[in-house]
Amino acid sequence: MPRSAAQQAALLASPEDTEAQFYEALQHADVDRLMSLWADEEDIACVHPGGPRIVGLTAIRAAFEAVFQRGAVNVHPERVRRLHSGDCAIHHVLERVQLHGEVAHQAWVIATNVYLKTALGWRLVLHHASPGSAGDVQELVADAGTLH
Repeated sequence: MPRSAAQQAALLASPEDTEAQFYEALQHADVDRLMSLWADEEDIACVHPGGPRIVGLTAIRAAFEAVFQRGAVNVHPERVRRLHSGDCAIHHVLERVQLHGEVAHQAWVIATNVYLKTALGWRLVLHHASPGSAGDVQELVADAGTLH
């Protein structure tokens, strides 16, 4: 049975809820669930590691369908830094991706997920992922001082 708007908003009550569902959808290759997490806006965008900017629901769906043709994405958010301000939340995520081939190994991806609070709950408006490395596991946290 389809969820009502109120039920869907309750499931997306926080950016963390939406993010958890995003990673679960990737892990299950569930494109319908994944796309239900995106805002219904023309300018939503997605960038896969090393790929171009993809804009709009139709193009983003096609890109994830292509990814899921190879199967589910065994990805796990490892380190998340969060910035929330009003109706916007930005999460910087270090993703661990389990790769299976002749030899199983892992890769690291650095992602930025941006969420917007809507009438239907917190929705994804940007997922921007870049290739990372094992060195990214070691976070550098230091007093950077004044930049300008």
